[in-house]
Amino acid sequence: MDITLETPLLGGLSPRLFMRRHWQKKPLLIRQAVPGGMALIARQALFELAAQDEVESRLVEHKSGAWTMRQGPFVRRSIPPPARPGWTLLVQGLDLHLPAAHELLSRFRFAPDARLDDLMISYASDGGGVGPHVDSYDVFLLQVAGRRRWRFGRCKSPELVPGVPLKILANFEPEEEWLLEPGDMLYLPPNWAHDGVAEGECMTASVGFRAPRQEEIGREVLQRLLDGGEPEDDPRRRDPLYRDPQQPAVDEPGRVPTALQSFATDAVQRLLADPLATACALGEVLSEPKPGVWFEAPESIPPVAHLRTEGVQLDRRTRMLYDDHHVFINGDALRAGGRDARMMRVLADRRWLGGRDARTLSDEAMELVEQWAGAGWLHPGVPA
Repeated sequence: MDITLETPLLGGLSPRLFMRRHWQKKPLLIRQAVPGGMALIARQALFELAAQDEVESRLVEHKSGAWTMRQGPFVRRSIPPPARPGWTLLVQGLDLHLPAAHELLSRFRFAPDARLDDLMISYASDGGGVGPHVDSYDVFLLQVAGRRRWRFGRCKSPELVPGVPLKILANFEPEEEWLLEPGDMLYLPPNWAHDGVAEGECMTASVGFRAPRQEEIGREVLQRLLDGGEPEDDPRRRDPLYRDPQQPAVDEPGRVPTALQSFATDAVQRLLADPLATACALGEVLSEPKPGVWFEAPESIPPVAHLRTEGVQLDRRTRMLYDDHHVFINGDALRAGGRDARMMRVLADRRWLGGRDARTLSDEAMELVEQWAGAGWLHPGVPA
C-alpha cells in the first residue's frame, strides 16, 4: 500500500494525510468510499453465520420504549422477520469467516495491524439501531447496503440510561446528522457519541481498532513476563528465596516486614528491567488470536520444496507482527536477524511471500514455515 497516494476510500485523501488530519482528532464523512456499496454477505448467509457456536453475535431490539439484548448463537426461528421494525443483528469478526470481509478489512492497513481489530456487520430492519452510545476506539462505519441515518457529536455527558442491557447515553446531544447511502462511510474518533438508525432494511460494516486500557495491557504483559521465565530447575535461574537472618522478635506480628516489601518491589523491577523482554511480551500479547479462533490443520503438511516453489500466504485468522528484534505470530515470538528477519517482516507486512522470496529463507526459517503450514497458520501459494 502506497500511503502517499490519494484514495476514494478516504474521500480523496492519502492515508498519510488522513492520519495526520483526522485520526484520533475529528470525524470525516466520505461519500462513495466504496462506490455503490458491496455485496459483502447475503442476509440469509449472515443469519446462518449467527447460528454457529464459534461466531460472536448479538440481537438487539427496541420495542415499546424498551431495549432488549440477547447473545448468540441464534437458530433461524429466534431471529425476527425482516418486516418487523426496530431490531438489529450484530455479527463480530466477519473477517475471520468470510474472505470478502477479510479483503475489505485489509484496505484499512494504513493503521498498524497491532491496532486493527475486526470487521463487524450490523443488519437492521427499518428503525433498527443500538441507541446513542460512545466507543473508546476509532471506527469506520461503511454503509454496505440500504440506508442509515447517523447523528453524532462530542460526548458532553457520559451518564447512561439506567436499567438497560446496553450502554445508551442518557443525554445525547447530536451536532451533525447525515444519511448514508450504499458506499458512503463515516469515520469517528474515540469518544464521539453517535446514533445510527436504519431507514428501511440495511447493512453496515464497522471496522474497529483496538484501544487497550493501560492497566489491562500492563497486566497481560506482566503475565507474559512471568510465564516466559526460565524453568525452575534451570541452573542459570536467578530467583533467590527471601531470607531474614537479622529479623528481630516482634510484638506486632500482623505487620508486614519492610524488608519483605522491598524484596517484592525488587522482584517486580527485575521483571521490567529488560526492555527487550518487555517488548517481546507485548508483541506476544498483541499477536494473540482472539478467544474462539481456531485453525484448520491440513490433512498433509506441504513439503518444504513445494513451499519454496509456490510461496506462502498467511491464513486470514493469523496475526503476524514484528519489532526491531522479534517476529511474532499468533502469540509466539522468535528472534530473527539478517535476511530471514527481512523476509519475515515482508511476510507480516504483505501477508504473502512469493516463491523467489521463500527460496531466500534459510533452512532453519523454512522449518518454521513448514511448522506454521502444518498448524494451518499459512498456506501454499500466493494471492491471485
